[in-house]
Amino acid sequence: MSEKKPLIMIVEDNKDIVFNIKLTLEFNNYEVISAENGKEALDKLKKVDRLPEIILSDIMMPEMDGYDFFKYISEDHKLNMIPFIFLTARTSPNDVRFGKMLGVDDYLTKPFEEEDLLAIIAGKINRRKKIESINQNFQSLISSIQADLGPSISREDKNLVLLLIVFWDDLSGPLLKDYFPKDIKTSYSIKEIGQQLFQATVSIYGQDNITKSEGILLNIENIQKFGYIFFDSYPDSSTRSKERQYMIAVISPNITYFQSLKIKEIFEKISNLIKNQEKYKLKTYWKKISELLSTPIVK
Repeated sequence: MSEKKPLIMIVEDNKDIVFNIKLTLEFNNYEVISAENGKEALDKLKKVDRLPEIILSDIMMPEMDGYDFFKYISEDHKLNMIPFIFLTARTSPNDVRFGKMLGVDDYLTKPFEEEDLLAIIAGKINRRKKIESINQNFQSLISSIQADLGPSISREDKNLVLLLIVFWDDLSGPLLKDYFPKDIKTSYSIKEIGQQLFQATVSIYGQDNITKSEGILLNIENIQKFGYIFFDSYPDSSTRSKERQYMIAVISPNITYFQSLKIKEIFEKISNLIKNQEKYKLKTYWKKISELLSTPIVK
């Protein structure tokens, strides 16, 4: 049986644009489905036998525009891991800034070159496959340190939120630096989960590339949790790479994409304190994050 072609969804009300993109993608061995607006796209996503690898969406559309469509996608756990790219003629700095603020994966302005579109799609698909591979490998990596998983717990339970910091050591590898709450009861070893998260996520970016802050949202299926992982570094001549690399992570029963954007802002504050070697109270930031996770951002 031949391997299925990658499926791309185009959400665009201009039929000429849809025709041209569809022609380009199908010529390059992609399968395409299309919709004229966000509402029609959501209806089709409910009926497809497999989800698309990429969503390409216009912004200005009737019935449901691109912003509202992306908002819905980002709040749905079955859909929010699909890379989302805006295709639009709106090129003002405010438009671009707003799209990026929402967390859209990319922003391609019309008219665009065929080569640019294909390159962006290929890059996003490769990165998504790598993340999926990490999730699969991660499940097998932590299976040896798991106790009983038990039932999934409601996200309103703040006591199940774990905040941890892991530093890279040239001799020992990932070392658990701090975590909160200290009395948390988990079905996994906090030390080992921290090490595995660090190693798994480094394999996405490559350890030599951790010179600027990077964040990633993971679904850790084996322990029925979500994790938001934030990597950063600061100059340190005592290390082999001359950079002190570290990870800040939160593990919780549930984390939405919009919540991960807010968590990143909190992690950036912690990271700045770490870089400046200032004291910080992890409990203070745990309270902020646990409150964030138990309160809807968008009602």
